[in-house]
Amino acid sequence: MLSRTADNLFWLARYVERAENLARIIDVASRLATLPSAFAGTSNEWEGAISTACCDDSFYAVYDKATRENVIEFLVAGETNPNSIRNCIEVARTNARAVRTALTTEMWEIINDAWLKMQNFSLNAIRGNDLGRFLSFIKDMSLQFDGAAYRTMLRTDHYYFQRLGMLIERADNTARLLDVKYHVLLPDTEPVGGGLDYFQWTSLLRSVSGLTSFHWVYRETVKPWLVADFLILRPEQPRSLVSVYASINQFLNMLSETYGRQGPSQRIARSTYANLQNTKIDGLFQSGLHEFLSGFIADNNRLGGALADQYLQ
Repeated sequence: MLSRTADNLFWLARYVERAENLARIIDVASRLATLPSAFAGTSNEWEGAISTACCDDSFYAVYDKATRENVIEFLVAGETNPNSIRNCIEVARTNARAVRTALTTEMWEIINDAWLKMQNFSLNAIRGNDLGRFLSFIKDMSLQFDGAAYRTMLRTDHYYFQRLGMLIERADNTARLLDVKYHVLLPDTEPVGGGLDYFQWTSLLRSVSGLTSFHWVYRETVKPWLVADFLILRPEQPRSLVSVYASINQFLNMLSETYGRQGPSQRIARSTYANLQNTKIDGLFQSGLHEFLSGFIADNNRLGGALADQYLQ
């Protein structure tokens, strides 16, 4: 396969996943904004949304304050935000067009249809009553695209690069969601384990469609250390870091078999996966969840760079 084709497939998947992640971030902030009146004024949920999306500098270069209207505008269709949802869909479609013959008909139709439907959503409507419908549309599009890839693509290197792009983006987002909740969101005046803390952890689980499955696994109330365990170390949870890296290792091993050699990306992925497997939640909190997640995000970025050097150039 040409490295250009692999690069387009990889980034096509990353941008589709990124659009979904941004929709989930906005959904969490919107849910937190509906806190009971007893919590009014104590939550900085829209600032948390900007921090989770890692665009503080570019946002505050344009806006003075993280209000609902400003954050939605910036994350959905901000002209100065290269990672807005609208831009993610447009870049994903551009990548899809470049590798049209490497995609199945179903995959192309889903991404092209999403791009066309984006033109029908006005920003004013999204900031108003259409926010819920728009976020559902983006999440449904990503699920359909992911399902089409899983059900219709041949299991060749085309499929492996597409899955790797999605998985690396998903790992980054899960880690950042956890880190921002643990390190940024809870105000200093609120107790850990209090009502606001519980509501925020519950909203985080909803954002990854994991609240029901959390209760299936633990059968008790939402607690910070259990949520961290669920989203980092539980292999049953498809968005957990350990589950994502199990799949990353699988697809990188398939690539090494396809091309007859291994390289830095396989070594980095194996090391990160082994570290996750050997981590216990008690020790993780004792050594610092923020420090662990920061290290993981750095390793995940390093894997993306190594994979690009090894295969995509």
